[in-house]
Amino acid sequence: MRNLSDILTGLPFTELQGAADVEISAVVFDSRKVVPGCLFVAVKGTQVDGHTYIEKAIKDGAVAIICEELPGHTVGEVNFIMVKDSAVALGITAANFYDNPSNKLKLVGVTGTNGKTTIATLLYQLFRDLGYKCGLLSTVENQINGKVIPSTHTTPDQLELNRLLDDMVTQGCDYCFMEVSSHAVAQHRIEGLVFAGGIFSNLTHDHLDYHKTFDNYLKAKKAFFDGLSKNAFALTNNDDKNGSVMLQNTKAHKKTYALKSMADYKGKILENQFGGLLLLIDNDEVWFKMVGSFNAYNLLAVYAAAMLLDQDRAKVLTSLSKLHGAEGRFDYVISPNKIIGIVDYAHTPDAVQNVLSTIHNIRKGTEKVITVIGCGGDRDKTKRPVMAKVACEWSDKVILTSDNPRSEDPAQIIKDMEAGVTPTAQRNTVSITDRHEAIKTACMLAQPGDIILLAGKGHEKYQEIKGVKNHFDDKEELLNQFKLMA
Repeated sequence: MRNLSDILTGLPFTELQGAADVEISAVVFDSRKVVPGCLFVAVKGTQVDGHTYIEKAIKDGAVAIICEELPGHTVGEVNFIMVKDSAVALGITAANFYDNPSNKLKLVGVTGTNGKTTIATLLYQLFRDLGYKCGLLSTVENQINGKVIPSTHTTPDQLELNRLLDDMVTQGCDYCFMEVSSHAVAQHRIEGLVFAGGIFSNLTHDHLDYHKTFDNYLKAKKAFFDGLSKNAFALTNNDDKNGSVMLQNTKAHKKTYALKSMADYKGKILENQFGGLLLLIDNDEVWFKMVGSFNAYNLLAVYAAAMLLDQDRAKVLTSLSKLHGAEGRFDYVISPNKIIGIVDYAHTPDAVQNVLSTIHNIRKGTEKVITVIGCGGDRDKTKRPVMAKVACEWSDKVILTSDNPRSEDPAQIIKDMEAGVTPTAQRNTVSITDRHEAIKTACMLAQPGDIILLAGKGHEKYQEIKGVKNHFDDKEELLNQFKLMA
């Protein structure tokens, strides 16, 4: 229980009807979760407008309502708090209700198109290895000191975020590392949180189904940095043309990392092979178990963040050299007859090119690269032909298949992808709607030494078709096929 006046601290409301001196049992924005004595926040979402449920919330026991518009009529005595943006209000009141847990640990946010999960996961693993209690909020999973909590969104909603952070504080966490998606920023899910630092990886074509334009997508990422305090750090990739944009209006301490340009934290790839990476980081040569230039950037970002969090340099590099990346990120296995299989979450044109260019740089030149790739349904359609085009340009054979079709017709999604396949590439491209059959076909086509890339789903353990999530695991499928070939 918390007093309403405490929950409203720092909230810029335009009008208050009733008394602020009332005890609140919970803060909710889902009318189905209303309990007696709660504060109901009516949020205008992308699918549902919470204002239509105000009367129901009051009947079910809500004693206070935060809204942008007053309802036509109400039942019983209730307090109304009028605001300009209910989503912003939800973030502030959620943080206050849980006594602002982000103030009680060091919260570091990671944003960008690619690399968020790997950077956040590596930071979590690193700081635990350094002896700290930590939390992780990521696309793959949420963790508190090694205990896994299933993840449903890249960034949880305002209430779930603060509840998880409160759990971390209760369990003595010193740090929390979290992915900050562009959706989360645009929907004010990080409102009310205090960040010790922010990290930018890169920005490429993605999520235009939601943001509509690349400029809107860029602004959503930038808004995260604009909101950092003067006590925080803002760390960006100086090799990305949008890296400097992130720093333009931030009050935070501005720092950069890079492999190609001048930066505060400088790295260089000395060796890149399937066994790992040899990097020169600030004049020290270090061998890492991870693969690819994109992971060189991820490792450099983690190293730089650790330095900005005042960690011992030698201990950080030693610990990082032992770590593996996040599940489903350049996750590779080798069959008994020496076929290399790689599972990767790459689901943007740039990410697909990064993975395939990494394979190209490591391969000896004689082995073939067979790519199995699809595109998600109910998502940005403009990237579909581009994804197929990139896959064809960097592969010897391409199999276009289903990813998560969701409500769309899988065949139509593949047809959209086929528009990016040039006449020359068509002879080496085949379309197979069933992803299981596509993976099986790739394995049948492969010869010893060849490389199979399964792109798009990575860590996911399901395939969503017509609203139903069916069990499907790319790595499991690949290993099963490899067993049959043994």
